[in-house]
Amino acid sequence: MTEEQFSEFFSTYGVGALILFMVFIIGNLAWQSKAGKFGTFVLFLGLAVGFLGFIAKYVIQWYLENHM
Repeated sequence: MTEEQFSEFFSTYGVGALILFMVFIIGNLAWQSKAGKFGTFVLFLGLAVGFLGFIAKYVIQWYLENHM
């Protein structure tokens, strides 16, 4: 496995696994702090914005590679 393949694999799946772990952490944080429905929504909204940025990077990269 080359260094490029190694970094591509872990930047995709490693960050994806980290995002899933953060979902667990934020859910646990919301539950322990008794944040309520709105507080939990705000916590997960902040996580979702970061997650959408991660997905947008790959969509934009795919678009530029296939249409340029």
